[in-house]
Amino acid sequence: MKTQWDYTELAQHYLNRPDYAVEAINDFCDLAELRQRANVCDVGAGSAHLTKLLIDKGYTVSAVEPNRAMREVGMAVTDGKPVNWSEGTGEHTGLSANTFDAVTFGSSFNTTNRPKALLETKRILKPGGWFACLWNHRDLSHSLQAEVEELIKTNIVGYGYGTRREDQTDAIQSSHLFDTPHYIEASYVADVPSDTYVDAWRSHGTLQRQAGEHFYSIIDKIADLCSRQGDIIQVGYTTRLWAAKLLD
Repeated sequence: MKTQWDYTELAQHYLNRPDYAVEAINDFCDLAELRQRANVCDVGAGSAHLTKLLIDKGYTVSAVEPNRAMREVGMAVTDGKPVNWSEGTGEHTGLSANTFDAVTFGSSFNTTNRPKALLETKRILKPGGWFACLWNHRDLSHSLQAEVEELIKTNIVGYGYGTRREDQTDAIQSSHLFDTPHYIEASYVADVPSDTYVDAWRSHGTLQRQAGEHFYSIIDKIADLCSRQGDIIQVGYTTRLWAAKLLD
């Protein structure tokens, strides 16, 4: 399925992206009171970073992903696990109405038409079901992440993150479909091989779109910066999550 957010060339590099903070996922699942075998739909499931965490919690998971290359990566990651993969988008999942206890968007809500995606979420949720959108953000108070940020903004004038770093509260509330959103945040510092961190940048669609033909030269500069840090580097991340219950 072709969308304006085409991750075909970036798909294999997504495996080296950091996982979400388990604490944030657990907090959401507790908030939504999701029990084992709960039906959960993960929209924009990509390389299964969130999908695999939902599977591990014992949920019955449907993973929706529009991009074939990304879907193939995610299917390989979850091979042999109880998950159903299908082609679809946040606006048109292709799934049955009134089916899911929760619908999640892991680093994908910003790639949708958010009002339409929320309407589709309402359609496939059971009464009293939950919506959640979340992102893994680089912790810019962490020294290495701050240096990389400065490098990028030096090379791309006006570099921005679009809606993925915005507070999602207004977008959710303005739909008039959900109760007051809850905000969940959890941070961690990971020990990461330097080459893995650099390779993860090769999956960065926001950087690719704004860097254009300079994308790979910027990646080379990030690699040079990391090479001075050693083979294993410490990297800070923050998972930010917004969750809301479907109104009666």
